[in-house]
Amino acid sequence: MEVKGRIALVTGAATGIGKSYAEELLNQGAKGVAICDINGEEGEKLYHTLASRHSKDRVLFCQCDVTDYLQFEDTFKTVIATFGHIDIVVNNAGIMNDRFWELEVDINLNGVIRGTLLAQRFMGIDKGGRGGVVLNTASNVGFNPYVSCPIYSATKAAIVSLTRAFGDQYHVGLTGVKIMAICPGATKSNLVRDVGKQLLYPRYEDAWRRDTASSTYQTPEHVAKSLVQILANGKSGSVWLVESGQPPKEITFSKH
Repeated sequence: MEVKGRIALVTGAATGIGKSYAEELLNQGAKGVAICDINGEEGEKLYHTLASRHSKDRVLFCQCDVTDYLQFEDTFKTVIATFGHIDIVVNNAGIMNDRFWELEVDINLNGVIRGTLLAQRFMGIDKGGRGGVVLNTASNVGFNPYVSCPIYSATKAAIVSLTRAFGDQYHVGLTGVKIMAICPGATKSNLVRDVGKQLLYPRYEDAWRRDTASSTYQTPEHVAKSLVQILANGKSGSVWLVESGQPPKEITFSKH
């Protein structure tokens, strides 16, 4: 799907990779972008920045907690009331904190499930919608798990499987909604602030250093440009690795 003229809803869009997603979608000609984030202060700040740069008619901020289904549902309704419809949903909200693993699972995995089901409901041709695209943010640890953060790795692996299953032509035929996943490698963002407090146990820090020893950090802007390429060229059910500042690479999985 080409971005130009489309309406996009992006979760976790106030900071980090999500912020770059919102900026790049507008740069590529999106007709409207909804910045959805639990962080009201940063979300409002980004809204005013992008509205002054691109016109307030093209930007919307919705304070949204992806762990709250009713609030997430209201966000979809608000975006549709503002822009008329939604073409693209980017399920990006996520945290890395195995110490608070129940919240981590609820945001990283359940939030993506909620966003995917809501997208099918509000965009699905079987529900009177126009179809569209969902792009889920997973991670390179979704298929190469980090020993140091097993629960975080598990949430990202689950997103990969969810995407491959819901992205199958069976579901696309029912809903008209294509689903893909982007898996960024190490990226300069605010995901890791104090790793000692984000790992399940402090003793895992040695494992973290081994896991990340060979990482080459890329910019969130590169990940955002890759997202646009994947939207334009990816097929439903596909999973794309973006790491070390290289072009997106589709990951292949053997079928049994």
